[in-house]
Amino acid sequence: MFVKQYYHPLEALPNFDVHLLGRRISCMTVSSIIEAIHKACIEDRKITIGHYNVHGFNLSVQLPWFYDFLQSADITLCDSMGILNAIRYVEGQKLPIEYRVSYTLLMPKLLEHCNQHGLSLFLLGSRPEHLQVALEQLKVNYPNIKLAGHDGYFSMQDPYQNEAVIEQINLAKPQILVVGMGMPVQENWVRLYRNRLGVNVIMTGGAVIDRLAGVVPDCPTLLSNKGLEWLYRLYREPKRLATRYLLGNPAFALQIALAKLNQSTAKIIDTQPINNSVMGNLEHSGSFSHSTTI
Repeated sequence: MFVKQYYHPLEALPNFDVHLLGRRISCMTVSSIIEAIHKACIEDRKITIGHYNVHGFNLSVQLPWFYDFLQSADITLCDSMGILNAIRYVEGQKLPIEYRVSYTLLMPKLLEHCNQHGLSLFLLGSRPEHLQVALEQLKVNYPNIKLAGHDGYFSMQDPYQNEAVIEQINLAKPQILVVGMGMPVQENWVRLYRNRLGVNVIMTGGAVIDRLAGVVPDCPTLLSNKGLEWLYRLYREPKRLATRYLLGNPAFALQIALAKLNQSTAKIIDTQPINNSVMGNLEHSGSFSHSTTI
């Protein structure tokens, strides 16, 4: 089990990786992620940030390339109470809710940081009209951010259209690229083209652009903290999300339950400090390394 640690309210929580059924998940708070992004920008390094929610976990089981992509990412956020609860269930140790980092929590803080430090941002994804609204609102609310964007309505099978998108991104010279085209399309695009992108930080953001445009509302905090964001989203988009949640959630729960039953032979969780090459010289208060076979 985890070594119990107690934190003073003013102390930072440690950063560490958890391996849940062979999938590496980064336990980091919003402030730690923003610090890692900032360091990559000022040190002119490139990092990729992915995220795990229940849907993403299921996709990583179904699609080998998707699993490989997330394993190769420098940071893989825990973007779901379902994932955090699964870690708690198999390990028997309650992790702080601060390790659940959704884009609803991360994006406002990141935008404030970019505005304060004059960092540049490129948005890739969404419908053209939604992207335009998002960019216009961001320019009003965060005037110090150098902003650019391109919609997600181009053929990813057309090499000429992809070439034009890559060229536009590189000409804009953004430090941070947010790709919001939904799983697994956004991950596949980043996987294919990230080596050609002249950016410091690549983030896969799902519906983040639509949320910035006000098209997709954020889930109420009370529901998201209870792990019921899926229910809220299903209520709003039942036709599109019925299969994802009504079949995907039980499938995920079954995987976790079976792993727990086989705990005598299955290595479920392996925790270790976040890769120092990602965090640079970040100071981790209380970081630890611990492996458990359960």
